[in-house]
Amino acid sequence: MYSPQRRDFISVTLGSQAGRNYDNSKTWRRQSCWRKWKQLSRLQRSLIAFLFVFMVFCGIAAYPNLSEHWQADEGREGQLKQVKPVVVPALDVLSPKAPSISQPQKLKRPNVNKRGPPFLQNRLSKKEKEETKIRKEENEAEAIPDDKDKEQNNMISWHGMEIAPGSVTVALPNSKQEKKPMSHEKVNAKETATVNEQQKAVIEAFQHAWKGYKQYAWGHDELKPISKTYSEWFGLGLTLIDALDTMWILGLKQEFEEARKWVINELNLGKSVDVNLFETTIRILGGLLSVYNLTGDQVFLDKASELGDRLMPAFNTPSKIPYSDVNIGRGTAHPPRWTSDSTVAEVTSIQLEFRELSRLTKKEKYQAAVDDVMKRIHRLGGKKDGLVPMFINTNSGQFTHLGVYTFGARADSYYEYLLKQWIQGGRREADLLEDYLQAIEGVKKNLIRKSEPNKLTFVGELSHNQFSPKMDHLVCFLPGTLALGAHHGLSADHMELAKELIETCYQMYAQIETGLSPEIVHFNLSPHNAKDVEVKPADRHNLLRPETVESLFYMYRFTRDKKYQDWGWEIFQNFNKYTRVDTGGYTSINNVRSSENPEPRDKMESFFLGETLKYFFLLFSDEFNLISLDKYIFNTEAHILPIWTT
Repeated sequence: MYSPQRRDFISVTLGSQAGRNYDNSKTWRRQSCWRKWKQLSRLQRSLIAFLFVFMVFCGIAAYPNLSEHWQADEGREGQLKQVKPVVVPALDVLSPKAPSISQPQKLKRPNVNKRGPPFLQNRLSKKEKEETKIRKEENEAEAIPDDKDKEQNNMISWHGMEIAPGSVTVALPNSKQEKKPMSHEKVNAKETATVNEQQKAVIEAFQHAWKGYKQYAWGHDELKPISKTYSEWFGLGLTLIDALDTMWILGLKQEFEEARKWVINELNLGKSVDVNLFETTIRILGGLLSVYNLTGDQVFLDKASELGDRLMPAFNTPSKIPYSDVNIGRGTAHPPRWTSDSTVAEVTSIQLEFRELSRLTKKEKYQAAVDDVMKRIHRLGGKKDGLVPMFINTNSGQFTHLGVYTFGARADSYYEYLLKQWIQGGRREADLLEDYLQAIEGVKKNLIRKSEPNKLTFVGELSHNQFSPKMDHLVCFLPGTLALGAHHGLSADHMELAKELIETCYQMYAQIETGLSPEIVHFNLSPHNAKDVEVKPADRHNLLRPETVESLFYMYRFTRDKKYQDWGWEIFQNFNKYTRVDTGGYTSINNVRSSENPEPRDKMESFFLGETLKYFFLLFSDEFNLISLDKYIFNTEAHILPIWTT
């Protein structure tokens, strides 16, 4: 069936205002736009409204930043002139192979808050220079002051440069004691003693390593010297920052100034990258604080303060035990992907650096965060005669993997930092000393044994009451730490144990074919075997580690026994023989048991420049006030921090 036929028609409706024509008036346009708007679907109208609101919000949010940017553009030229203050460490006795050193050009800089040595404050106005010149001429006309006047004037010299001690106050959070100023250390190899041939060899080794880093890995984390490229861990220039204070002590002013400019212009602490809290603290934060304390250059403290703030999210945990990893750009932190645990060494070996940052910045939050960690560890159960397990849970704040005790990886620097925090704080914090002394008694009772056939004293491990004669090379920090404690008034028995253990650490080198220690050794307990030291195939690598050289340095400083220098020189020569790369740099090796083919790993760890070569240079020095151990402590990456005075 079909539908009825439909008729088409046109309907015309006339408005009440007859004769009105379209004249493009606003009324007509409003009516037209409104009709089009009503023709849109509800979804389309919602999307348009959302986009409009979003654009308004973004405009409001961006306005302050744009305003600051426009204001900054107006003064950009003046600001660019402020970023290159001159730092001039000097050492006039360098290796014959050292490159020629030119004086950096001096640039004008505003008179900001001045700290540190006066050569960092020598950018004076013309009027100030004239007044200084007049005062100098008047002083020259006067009689030369006697020794007592010099002492009262308290001027010291750094590589030939006169330095006025900085007025550094002690900022101890929650401390109501009056703060007294601290002075910069007298670290002048030129004034008190010439650089000897062994130290010159260390300077040449550093320059050779730096040559490879500068040519193939500049600004990156680590050099791969054989493939002539680099590897990245955090992308923060680990090797460069680790080496800053070493260059200063060695007097390498040209290399230091180049690295300093990179820190000013290239070091980006705001990048979105996950970093390990422990490694970043001891290497980068510690390195920046160290070189600030040595030079007084404000740029290093500013960078350290920024980094400290970016690391603080790690402490936002239920237990206040910090997470292991932090994204310094996003301000987020998390534990490792596979567990919610952190290692005990990592959470208890950041205290020296954060405490020092609080002292310098007068901000209590850094020290408060790390002190909370130590207070919790002090109260925790699960210890065995002062020895701690290797892991702690960031949620519960309790030890995990109970029953395993070691002075090696994952626990080592906990014990080191107990003593050094006590020394750093002026030997007043009783809980730290108590925990340290209990731990040393615990290691004597549970972990100390003697090998066969030569009766070498070594530190093993305990796993669920089963003793293992395994000793990491990392444990060779212990002789130096024991000697440091004895120097600061602890039991003389600690020094005797230190002497026995450093002999063992030396034998871990001497009994190996290349004269270089493996990463791990197992000691022989059977009287029928001929050798004290056994090395498993998986443990034969050497990473250019510093721990034995570190302890040799402490032992020589405190005993003056030349054998420790001789042992160190022997080890240094073997590093040169088996790990030096001709084109620049040094490499870790895979097999210390093969003098014919040590199997290079093609990696120079940042701590080789930051720790190993620094300790070699100090070990070979007979100037015992070069970084005085009565005024400074070393963090676990060999960065130099002052002992607080009150």
